[in-house]
Amino acid sequence: MIDDVICRRLLAAARAVRVRSYAPYSRFSVGAAVLGTDGMVYTGCNVENASYGLTICAERNAMTHAVAAGCREFTAVAIVGNEEHYTPPCGACRQVLAEFNVPLVILGKNETAYTIVPLAELLPFGFNLL
Repeated sequence: MIDDVICRRLLAAARAVRVRSYAPYSRFSVGAAVLGTDGMVYTGCNVENASYGLTICAERNAMTHAVAAGCREFTAVAIVGNEEHYTPPCGACRQVLAEFNVPLVILGKNETAYTIVPLAELLPFGFNLL
């Protein structure tokens, strides 16, 4: 399991990167921070596009940042959207997290509230060729 200090560290990193989001269409900024087994935290924010299919979510942005840095094994990902509701990952992001076996998803709501959900609960029958 993951402790409160690490959860709050990841959530703070996700909140910090969320302000860099590019969301002129939805006006819904999201930040994500993924913790590698190397102890490093990799962040990403959503970047929208007028051609909606080209939009990249914060979670996939953080994962590609980590992979580009050479990390391929992960402990958890933290995701923050607005401060009123939890922001779970979309289906595409769930599948990317499953590809790299990210076991835990930390969903932050505000400065104090968060919940931890096993990825297997969010994506019970994900694709897996390995």
